[in-house]
Amino acid sequence: MKSNADGHTPTIVSAERQVSSRIRFRHVSCFLAIAQERNLRRAAERLHLSQPAVSKTLVELEALAGARLVERGRQGATLTPAGEHFLRHAVGVSHALESAVAALAGAQAPATVVVQLGALPTVASGLLPQAISRLHAQRPHAGVRLRTGTNAELLTALKAGELDFVVGRMAEPSMMQGLSFELLYAESLAVVVRPHHPLLAEPGGGASLQSVLAYPLVVATTGTVPRHHTETMFQSHGLRLPAACTETLSTSVARLLALRSDTVWITPERVAQDDVDHGWLVKLPLPTTGSAEPVGILLRSAVAPNELSSTLLDILRELAQASTAGKHHRKKAG
Repeated sequence: MKSNADGHTPTIVSAERQVSSRIRFRHVSCFLAIAQERNLRRAAERLHLSQPAVSKTLVELEALAGARLVERGRQGATLTPAGEHFLRHAVGVSHALESAVAALAGAQAPATVVVQLGALPTVASGLLPQAISRLHAQRPHAGVRLRTGTNAELLTALKAGELDFVVGRMAEPSMMQGLSFELLYAESLAVVVRPHHPLLAEPGGGASLQSVLAYPLVVATTGTVPRHHTETMFQSHGLRLPAACTETLSTSVARLLALRSDTVWITPERVAQDDVDHGWLVKLPLPTTGSAEPVGILLRSAVAPNELSSTLLDILRELAQASTAGKHHRKKAG
Protein backbone atom coordinates (compact mmCIF):
# COMPACT_ATOMS: atom_id res chain seq x y z
CA MET A 1 0.00 0.00 0.00
CA LYS A 2 1.33 3.40 -0.99
CA SER A 3 1.97 6.11 1.60
CA ASN A 4 0.92 9.72 1.14
CA ALA A 5 3.20 12.74 1.57
CA ASP A 6 3.25 12.63 5.41
CA GLY A 7 4.21 8.95 5.49
CA HIS A 8 0.83 7.61 6.65
CA THR A 9 -1.16 5.11 4.64
CA PRO A 10 -4.66 6.26 3.59
CA THR A 11 -6.28 3.41 5.53
CA ILE A 12 -4.60 4.35 8.82
CA VAL A 13 -5.34 8.06 8.36
CA SER A 14 -8.98 7.43 7.56
CA ALA A 15 -9.30 5.13 10.60
CA GLU A 16 -7.80 7.79 12.88
CA ARG A 17 -10.12 10.43 11.47
CA GLN A 18 -13.12 8.15 11.92
CA VAL A 19 -12.28 7.58 15.59
CA SER A 20 -11.52 11.25 16.29
CA SER A 21 -14.76 12.36 14.65
CA ARG A 22 -16.87 9.98 16.75
CA ILE A 23 -15.20 10.11 20.15
CA ARG A 24 -16.76 12.57 22.61
CA PHE A 25 -15.56 14.11 25.85
CA ARG A 26 -18.14 12.01 27.72
CA HIS A 27 -16.15 8.96 26.63
CA VAL A 28 -12.94 10.49 28.03
CA SER A 29 -14.50 11.67 31.30
CA CYS A 30 -16.16 8.29 31.83
CA PHE A 31 -12.88 6.47 31.25
CA LEU A 32 -11.02 8.81 33.62
CA ALA A 33 -13.60 8.27 36.36
CA ILE A 34 -13.18 4.49 36.01
CA ALA A 35 -9.38 4.82 36.03
CA GLN A 36 -9.50 6.98 39.15
CA GLU A 37 -12.04 4.94 41.08
CA ARG A 38 -11.05 1.48 39.75
CA ASN A 39 -14.70 0.54 40.17
CA LEU A 40 -17.64 1.06 37.78
CA ARG A 41 -20.18 1.65 40.55
CA ARG A 42 -18.08 4.35 42.22
CA ALA A 43 -17.32 5.88 38.83
CA ALA A 44 -21.05 6.09 38.14
CA GLU A 45 -21.65 7.76 41.51
CA ARG A 46 -18.87 10.23 40.80
CA LEU A 47 -20.38 11.13 37.42
CA HIS A 48 -23.97 11.13 38.79
CA LEU A 49 -24.92 8.48 36.26
CA SER A 50 -26.30 4.96 36.47
CA GLN A 51 -23.84 2.08 36.33
CA PRO A 52 -25.40 0.71 33.10
CA ALA A 53 -24.87 4.14 31.50
CA VAL A 54 -21.20 4.09 32.48
CA SER A 55 -20.80 0.52 31.18
CA LYS A 56 -22.44 1.47 27.90
CA THR A 57 -20.17 4.49 27.45
CA LEU A 58 -17.10 2.36 28.16
CA VAL A 59 -18.22 -0.25 25.62
CA GLU A 60 -18.67 2.52 23.03
CA LEU A 61 -15.15 3.82 23.72
CA GLU A 62 -13.62 0.36 23.46
CA ALA A 63 -15.46 -0.22 20.18
CA LEU A 64 -14.07 3.05 18.82
CA ALA A 65 -10.57 2.19 20.06
CA GLY A 66 -10.77 -1.35 18.71
CA ALA A 67 -9.23 -2.62 21.96
CA ARG A 68 -10.25 -3.61 25.46
CA LEU A 69 -9.27 -0.80 27.83
CA VAL A 70 -10.64 -2.08 31.14
CA GLU A 71 -10.84 -5.56 32.63
CA ARG A 72 -13.99 -5.86 34.77
CA GLY A 73 -14.03 -8.27 37.68
CA ARG A 74 -15.14 -8.86 41.24
CA GLN A 75 -12.09 -7.03 42.54
CA GLY A 76 -12.97 -3.93 40.53
CA ALA A 77 -11.83 -2.44 37.24
CA THR A 78 -8.22 -2.85 36.10
CA LEU A 79 -6.71 -1.05 33.14
CA THR A 80 -5.24 -3.17 30.36
CA PRO A 81 -1.93 -2.13 28.75
CA ALA A 82 -3.99 -0.37 26.05
CA GLY A 83 -5.97 1.35 28.81
CA GLU A 84 -2.78 2.47 30.57
CA HIS A 85 -1.54 3.93 27.28
CA PHE A 86 -4.83 5.71 26.57
CA LEU A 87 -4.93 7.06 30.14
CA ARG A 88 -1.76 9.11 29.66
CA HIS A 89 -3.38 10.95 26.75
CA ALA A 90 -6.85 11.16 28.31
CA VAL A 91 -5.44 12.99 31.34
CA GLY A 92 -3.91 15.60 29.03
CA VAL A 93 -7.23 16.07 27.21
CA SER A 94 -9.08 16.55 30.49
CA HIS A 95 -6.55 19.04 31.84
CA ALA A 96 -6.59 21.01 28.58
CA LEU A 97 -10.37 21.36 28.71
CA GLU A 98 -10.30 22.31 32.39
CA SER A 99 -7.72 25.01 31.64
CA ALA A 100 -9.81 26.35 28.76
CA VAL A 101 -12.95 26.49 30.91
CA ALA A 102 -11.04 28.15 33.75
CA ALA A 103 -9.66 30.74 31.34
CA LEU A 104 -13.18 31.61 30.21
CA ALA A 105 -14.79 31.55 33.64
CA GLY A 106 -11.95 33.31 35.45
CA ALA A 107 -10.97 35.93 32.91
CA GLN A 108 -11.74 38.71 35.40
CA ALA A 109 -10.53 37.02 38.62
CA PRO A 110 -7.63 34.53 38.30
CA ALA A 111 -8.00 31.44 40.48
CA THR A 112 -5.53 30.50 43.22
CA VAL A 113 -2.79 28.22 41.89
CA VAL A 114 -2.77 24.90 43.76
CA VAL A 115 -0.28 22.03 43.71
CA GLN A 116 -1.82 18.58 44.13
CA LEU A 117 0.67 16.50 46.07
CA GLY A 118 0.65 12.88 47.22
CA ALA A 119 2.90 11.44 49.91
CA LEU A 120 3.27 8.31 51.99
CA PRO A 121 2.31 8.89 55.65
CA THR A 122 5.84 7.93 56.72
CA VAL A 123 7.26 10.46 54.25
CA ALA A 124 4.79 13.31 54.75
CA SER A 125 6.03 14.11 58.25
CA GLY A 126 9.68 14.21 57.14
CA LEU A 127 10.71 16.88 54.63
CA LEU A 128 7.25 18.04 53.56
CA PRO A 129 6.35 20.40 56.45
CA GLN A 130 9.55 22.38 55.93
CA ALA A 131 9.18 22.24 52.14
CA ILE A 132 5.61 23.54 52.22
CA SER A 133 6.64 26.29 54.66
CA ARG A 134 9.37 27.42 52.27
CA LEU A 135 6.97 27.33 49.35
CA HIS A 136 4.53 29.61 51.19
CA ALA A 137 7.39 31.98 52.01
CA GLN A 138 8.22 32.22 48.30
CA ARG A 139 4.65 32.04 47.00
CA PRO A 140 2.25 33.34 49.71
CA HIS A 141 -0.84 32.90 47.53
CA ALA A 142 -0.09 29.33 46.42
CA GLY A 143 -2.25 26.48 47.65
CA VAL A 144 -1.17 22.95 48.56
CA ARG A 145 -3.48 19.94 48.68
CA LEU A 146 -1.73 17.01 50.29
CA ARG A 147 -3.11 13.49 50.03
CA THR A 148 -1.61 10.62 52.00
CA GLY A 149 -2.18 6.93 51.36
CA THR A 150 -0.49 3.71 50.40
CA ASN A 151 2.02 3.73 47.56
CA ALA A 152 -0.39 1.85 45.27
CA GLU A 153 -3.23 4.30 45.97
CA LEU A 154 -1.02 7.33 45.33
CA LEU A 155 0.45 5.98 42.09
CA THR A 156 -3.03 5.16 40.80
CA ALA A 157 -4.14 8.73 41.54
CA LEU A 158 -0.98 10.12 39.91
CA LYS A 159 -1.55 8.15 36.71
CA ALA A 160 -5.18 9.31 36.60
CA GLY A 161 -4.14 12.95 36.80
CA GLU A 162 -5.50 13.58 40.30
CA LEU A 163 -2.02 14.41 41.61
CA ASP A 164 0.80 16.52 40.14
CA PHE A 165 3.49 14.36 41.73
CA VAL A 166 4.06 11.90 44.56
CA VAL A 167 6.79 11.59 47.15
CA GLY A 168 6.96 7.85 47.68
CA ARG A 169 8.70 4.64 46.74
CA MET A 170 9.36 2.63 43.62
CA ALA A 171 6.72 0.02 42.82
CA GLU A 172 6.64 -3.14 40.76
CA PRO A 173 7.13 -2.61 37.00
CA SER A 174 3.41 -2.92 36.19
CA MET A 175 2.64 0.04 38.49
CA MET A 176 5.51 2.13 37.12
CA GLN A 177 4.28 2.22 33.51
CA GLY A 178 4.17 5.83 32.40
CA LEU A 179 5.93 7.05 35.56
CA SER A 180 9.45 8.19 36.37
CA PHE A 181 11.31 8.00 39.71
CA GLU A 182 13.93 10.43 41.00
CA LEU A 183 15.79 9.50 44.19
CA LEU A 184 15.66 11.98 47.06
CA TYR A 185 17.20 9.90 49.84
CA ALA A 186 17.39 6.42 51.36
CA GLU A 187 16.36 5.80 54.96
CA SER A 188 16.59 2.89 57.38
CA LEU A 189 14.33 1.90 60.24
CA ALA A 190 14.66 3.35 63.73
CA VAL A 191 13.46 1.83 67.01
CA VAL A 192 12.38 4.69 69.30
CA VAL A 193 10.98 5.00 72.83
CA ARG A 194 10.19 7.75 75.33
CA PRO A 195 12.93 9.08 77.62
CA HIS A 196 13.31 7.03 80.82
CA HIS A 197 11.84 3.97 79.11
CA PRO A 198 12.82 0.76 80.97
CA LEU A 199 14.72 -0.45 77.89
CA LEU A 200 17.17 2.42 78.31
CA ALA A 201 18.18 1.01 81.69
CA GLU A 202 18.88 -2.49 80.35
CA PRO A 203 22.01 -4.05 81.89
CA GLY A 204 25.03 -4.43 79.67
CA GLY A 205 24.70 -1.04 78.05
CA GLY A 206 21.65 -1.36 75.87
CA ALA A 207 18.51 -3.11 74.74
CA SER A 208 18.27 -5.99 72.29
CA LEU A 209 15.58 -6.95 69.81
CA GLN A 210 14.72 -9.84 72.14
CA SER A 211 14.11 -7.44 75.03
CA VAL A 212 12.03 -5.14 72.79
CA LEU A 213 9.50 -7.95 72.41
CA ALA A 214 8.61 -7.65 76.10
CA TYR A 215 6.87 -4.32 75.39
CA PRO A 216 3.94 -3.23 73.19
CA LEU A 217 5.01 -2.48 69.62
CA VAL A 218 3.57 -0.05 67.07
CA VAL A 219 4.51 -0.84 63.47
CA ALA A 220 3.42 -0.09 59.91
CA THR A 221 0.53 -2.03 58.40
CA THR A 222 0.93 -5.30 56.50
CA GLY A 223 1.87 -4.91 52.84
CA THR A 224 3.94 -1.75 53.27
CA VAL A 225 7.69 -1.51 52.77
CA PRO A 226 8.42 -0.42 56.39
CA ARG A 227 6.44 -3.42 57.67
CA HIS A 228 8.34 -5.79 55.39
CA HIS A 229 11.67 -4.44 56.64
CA THR A 230 10.48 -4.64 60.26
CA GLU A 231 9.61 -8.32 59.87
CA THR A 232 12.90 -9.00 58.07
CA MET A 233 14.85 -7.28 60.85
CA PHE A 234 13.39 -9.58 63.49
CA GLN A 235 13.72 -12.67 61.28
CA SER A 236 17.42 -11.96 60.74
CA HIS A 237 17.87 -12.38 64.51
CA GLY A 238 15.79 -15.55 64.68
CA LEU A 239 12.77 -13.70 66.07
CA ARG A 240 9.21 -13.13 64.93
CA LEU A 241 7.11 -9.99 65.08
CA PRO A 242 4.27 -10.74 67.53
CA ALA A 243 0.66 -10.70 66.35
CA ALA A 244 -0.32 -8.42 69.22
CA CYS A 245 1.23 -5.31 67.65
CA THR A 246 -0.56 -2.06 66.98
CA GLU A 247 -0.54 -1.65 63.19
CA THR A 248 -1.15 1.80 61.75
CA LEU A 249 -0.14 4.18 58.96
CA SER A 250 -0.94 7.12 61.23
CA THR A 251 2.36 8.58 62.38
CA SER A 252 0.55 10.86 64.85
CA VAL A 253 -1.08 7.89 66.62
CA ALA A 254 2.17 5.91 66.67
CA ARG A 255 4.08 8.93 68.00
CA LEU A 256 1.64 9.55 70.85
CA LEU A 257 1.71 5.89 71.85
CA ALA A 258 5.50 6.08 72.11
CA LEU A 259 5.44 9.39 74.00
CA ARG A 260 2.74 8.43 76.51
CA SER A 261 3.48 4.78 77.26
CA ASP A 262 6.13 2.08 77.16
CA THR A 263 5.21 1.30 73.55
CA VAL A 264 8.19 0.79 71.25
CA TRP A 265 7.79 2.49 67.87
CA ILE A 266 9.51 0.97 64.82
CA THR A 267 9.44 3.48 61.98
CA PRO A 268 11.48 4.93 59.09
CA GLU A 269 14.08 7.08 60.82
CA ARG A 270 13.15 10.46 59.34
CA VAL A 271 9.63 10.19 60.73
CA ALA A 272 10.95 10.36 64.30
CA GLN A 273 14.06 12.46 63.66
CA ASP A 274 12.56 15.76 64.85
CA ASP A 275 11.39 14.17 68.11
CA VAL A 276 14.82 12.60 68.60
CA ASP A 277 16.60 15.90 67.90
CA HIS A 278 14.44 17.65 70.53
CA GLY A 279 14.90 14.86 73.08
CA TRP A 280 11.22 13.95 73.13
CA LEU A 281 12.00 10.43 71.92
CA VAL A 282 15.15 8.34 72.10
CA LYS A 283 16.52 6.07 69.40
CA LEU A 284 17.60 2.69 70.71
CA PRO A 285 21.08 1.60 69.56
CA LEU A 286 19.83 -1.46 67.69
CA PRO A 287 21.15 -2.75 64.35
CA THR A 288 18.81 -2.04 61.42
CA THR A 289 21.22 -3.10 58.67
CA GLY A 290 19.51 -3.93 55.39
CA SER A 291 16.40 -1.86 56.07
CA ALA A 292 17.40 1.14 53.93
CA GLU A 293 14.74 2.02 51.38
CA PRO A 294 14.90 4.66 48.61
CA VAL A 295 12.36 7.48 48.73
CA GLY A 296 11.90 9.79 45.80
CA ILE A 297 9.76 11.86 43.46
CA LEU A 298 7.33 10.12 41.12
CA LEU A 299 6.05 11.97 38.06
CA ARG A 300 4.09 11.16 34.92
CA SER A 301 6.77 10.60 32.29
CA ALA A 302 4.94 12.32 29.44
CA VAL A 303 3.85 15.40 31.41
CA ALA A 304 6.14 18.23 32.47
CA PRO A 305 5.35 19.54 35.98
CA ASN A 306 3.68 22.94 36.11
CA GLU A 307 5.53 26.00 37.41
CA LEU A 308 4.30 25.73 41.01
CA SER A 309 5.04 21.99 41.18
CA SER A 310 8.53 22.64 39.80
CA THR A 311 9.15 25.21 42.55
CA LEU A 312 8.11 22.76 45.27
CA LEU A 313 10.14 19.96 43.67
CA ASP A 314 13.28 22.13 43.69
CA ILE A 315 12.71 22.91 47.38
CA LEU A 316 12.36 19.18 48.17
CA ARG A 317 15.57 18.38 46.29
CA GLU A 318 17.46 21.09 48.18
CA LEU A 319 16.14 19.96 51.57
CA ALA A 320 16.87 16.29 50.83
CA GLN A 321 20.44 17.12 49.88
CA ALA A 322 20.96 19.24 53.02
CA SER A 323 19.33 16.59 55.23
CA THR A 324 21.52 13.82 53.84
CA ALA A 325 24.64 15.92 54.40
CA GLY A 326 23.52 16.64 57.97
CA LYS A 327 22.93 12.96 58.64
CA HIS A 328 26.47 12.07 57.51
CA HIS A 329 27.84 14.84 59.73
CA ARG A 330 25.96 13.52 62.78
CA LYS A 331 27.31 10.02 62.15
CA LYS A 332 30.89 11.30 62.01
CA ALA A 333 30.35 13.39 65.14
CA GLY A 334 28.91 10.36 66.94
